[in-house]
Amino acid sequence: MDYRKLLGKVELAVLPYFGGGTVDAPSRRLRITQPVTPGWWRFEVKGRQATAREPAPAQGLGSLPRVRGHLWGTRLVREGAVAESLALMPEEEPPRLSPVTARRWHDGTLLFEGVEFEGEAEEVARRALEEDRPLGDARGVGASLRAAFGFAVLEAASRGTGIPFAPREARARVLDVAREGRAAAELCLRGLADERARFLRMQAEQEARRDAEARDAARALAVREQETRRDASARELAWALTGRERETWETRRDASARETARALETWDGQGLTPGERWRAEAELGAWVERALDKAGARLLSHRRLGSGLLEVIYTFMGERFVTVVEAATLRVRDAGVCLAGADAAVTLESLPSVLKEAIDTDALVITRHV
Repeated sequence: MDYRKLLGKVELAVLPYFGGGTVDAPSRRLRITQPVTPGWWRFEVKGRQATAREPAPAQGLGSLPRVRGHLWGTRLVREGAVAESLALMPEEEPPRLSPVTARRWHDGTLLFEGVEFEGEAEEVARRALEEDRPLGDARGVGASLRAAFGFAVLEAASRGTGIPFAPREARARVLDVAREGRAAAELCLRGLADERARFLRMQAEQEARRDAEARDAARALAVREQETRRDASARELAWALTGRERETWETRRDASARETARALETWDGQGLTPGERWRAEAELGAWVERALDKAGARLLSHRRLGSGLLEVIYTFMGERFVTVVEAATLRVRDAGVCLAGADAAVTLESLPSVLKEAIDTDALVITRHV
């Protein structure tokens, strides 16, 4: 078999594009050659690269799993008070708390399908929301509608208090909020704010301890360097070198220093030509994307923060996360969630498994909201 012909084969595929640098086919993830507007597109696929050629009508939805729930903003709230983002929403926004259906695409994304017929329960919930009343124990209001109502109350309370929240953070309390109303929502949000404040205080204390340890280490190093300079035998050895040996040693030392400086500049994008900078950014972005892809997360964007740090924005299990990592190693410096001070013990690739455990146990507290 001529594998060159196989790799050069061009196929056409109609796929939904959600933004970013990749698009998911039924069996694999493809890299986009040029980003386009989110929607259904006819792609030209060559190897692992896909190029959008023209908009196309949706295809293949009928064979995908159907998910039912109630609408809260651009999320479908289903059983278990799980609020998942809906992709490719229609231009005409459905009424809030509408019963809706979606299809789950091969990568787990929910594709909006349509609005179902309403009953009296939806109108009861809308009226209570408009009048700022709790649902209490209203009959006929199912679990997904009750949870969607609770999230809507939390959203209104969040605007009033200025305390942000993510659905996964409030999932364990959302039914209480639906039953008891705004007071319960504000109590839930203040609890999250207190938890974040405790974590940030602990983080600041740990940073102060690390800085103190670094200063102590620097002082110890300075003492050792002074002792070395006073070491007569080392001085005598240095002067014993022949002129050619001294020149060779100094050349190697200077070359090593230049290489180290260039490596440090590369991580911050300094000292590079435009072409080198573009290649370095592309390689770094591909590395970050591979690390997240292995863990089941999707990269949205990344940007350098200086000092060798990188801010990474990505989605995982329907939530959006912001994490700061070391560009050279992808070791986590600030996970963006409460990890009890264990941020440095994980990498970008291993962090999603920690997030999953926090989500599954209703222990997620997000500290970096954007």
